[in-house]
Amino acid sequence: MGNTIHRDVIVIGGGIIGAAIAYYGSKAGLDITVLEKSELASGTSSRCDGNILAIDKDPGFDSQMSLKSQQLVHELSKELEIPFEYRNPGSILVCENEEEMEAANKWVQQQVSAGLDFKMLDREDLRNESKYFADDLYGGLECKTDSTVNPYMLTFSMFYSAEKLGATIQTKTEVTNLQKESTGQFRIETTRGTFTAKKVVNAAGIWAPFIGEMVGVKVPIAPRKGQIIVASRQQPVGLRKVMEFGYLISKFGGNRIVDELTEKYGVALVFEPTESQNFLIGSSRQFSGYDTKVNWDVTKYIAKRATRFYPKIADMTVIRTYAGLRPWTEDHLPIISHVEEVPNFYIAAGHEGDGISLAAITGKVIQEMLSNERTSIPTEPLRYDRFKERVVL
Repeated sequence: MGNTIHRDVIVIGGGIIGAAIAYYGSKAGLDITVLEKSELASGTSSRCDGNILAIDKDPGFDSQMSLKSQQLVHELSKELEIPFEYRNPGSILVCENEEEMEAANKWVQQQVSAGLDFKMLDREDLRNESKYFADDLYGGLECKTDSTVNPYMLTFSMFYSAEKLGATIQTKTEVTNLQKESTGQFRIETTRGTFTAKKVVNAAGIWAPFIGEMVGVKVPIAPRKGQIIVASRQQPVGLRKVMEFGYLISKFGGNRIVDELTEKYGVALVFEPTESQNFLIGSSRQFSGYDTKVNWDVTKYIAKRATRFYPKIADMTVIRTYAGLRPWTEDHLPIISHVEEVPNFYIAAGHEGDGISLAAITGKVIQEMLSNERTSIPTEPLRYDRFKERVVL
């Protein structure tokens, strides 16, 4: 296989997280090499929607981190050469009953006191938003700072600029073995030769546990499947991202008043217009291993849920459906951290449905860790060892 190639920093994973690390790292003068087992953005980054949201984040640390990421993406829209369909229309959550309105009100108050731009919406506001909404919706809430991107293009755009800044990107290079040598360096065997590196970042998303295992690190991430329907927009149903308030409840595991199968599949309305004049409709949440086959039952329930909120879209054309896997962690926060037991090994994974939202801040924080700089946000809640502290003997 030829000679061993030495690198300073090797990032495993060519999705949006790897792209952000490569961009911010090379911009800060680090020598970065990214290894991706197939093509760039071929995993979760190409099977998702493209929102940079704070609206669905827990008030406090979680929403603050998203706000910081939104600010970085706003800067990226000016500094990256390849445009990535960045728009900044804000987003809304809609409520279908009195209980949800009360919960939404609390949510808004908490977010506002955490410094975010949130406000309540009434029935009239919803009517002004879209004439396609069901008449019996109670109202909702809005987050002004939410933006949207094409996740595929943002990934490519960051990689493109990273390469210009000196990063090396290798696709079709699967890591088959990773070990820490007595010299303190890492030895990385791949399907295209062997590398050594001073530092390794595991940004492999749903595959992060497999990379962790190679160096004896248990990464507590599981794949959580989600499905999306792509429909053609014959009329302007809406101009920005809409979710039902119940989406938060299904994300964080609370109880909703919905039928059994909607609950079982974790189905909740997510509506997103794209720049190409289509719209995406989701969403579902299921644990079914690494299977990305579309389950038609789930598709049916997603469509049914969408017409609850938008009765008039029932006759619009479905173009395709697809499923992706979200890297889930038990507390819904990513792991962006060093690993005490394996010095110079870092993890940047476990973002569940927030990888696009949090990619920029993740890339920046990992760059700061690699450069031994003070991080842009507190990283205590993101530490790898937070999962160990929970073990009660």
